[in-house]
Amino acid sequence: MAGGVSVALKKQQIGDILDDFSLPDSRTGQAASLAGALAGKRGAVVMFWSGVCSHCVRYDEFFNTFAGRYPELALIVVASRHGETAEMAEQAKRERDLEFPIWMDAGSALARAWFTQQTPRVFLLDADRKLVYRGAIDNFKYPGDSQYEAYLEPAIEAMLANKAVGRTETASFGCAIFSVYYILPKSL
Repeated sequence: MAGGVSVALKKQQIGDILDDFSLPDSRTGQAASLAGALAGKRGAVVMFWSGVCSHCVRYDEFFNTFAGRYPELALIVVASRHGETAEMAEQAKRERDLEFPIWMDAGSALARAWFTQQTPRVFLLDADRKLVYRGAIDNFKYPGDSQYEAYLEPAIEAMLANKAVGRTETASFGCAIFSVYYILPKSL
């Protein structure tokens, strides 16, 4: 309840047109928008990310090479983890040679609006901001593993081929964006 008025978040559905948003870049502090990133593109991947998430590290190379593999898509990496600062994101970029920009979601407002509780979690949108896929990047097996299954890439390939996406949603796993453990006093 906000100010005595009940506030309910609209349930997000595959096929919904998602609202535009604007967030500051971790390096420059300049605001960038989803609509601006989509200009001239066929769609976008929005990934909720954290520089301290051990699961996100696994996808560094995948997202470092994303623009070269999918130039027709925008990549928006959003740092939403409680307490993560632009300085922390930039430090992770330097230490891990990350080449993609990171947008800062201080207070995790976008993560909450998009019903995101952990990193990494990806959203595939078409050029009109229609939600095509959301969930995990893969089944967290290594590509050489016989049980490996990619989720995001087949969705991208289908969308770019103007075909229906076969699997529009998968469960995400990873590090919590917000946890009571992040705010506990240091000395217990």
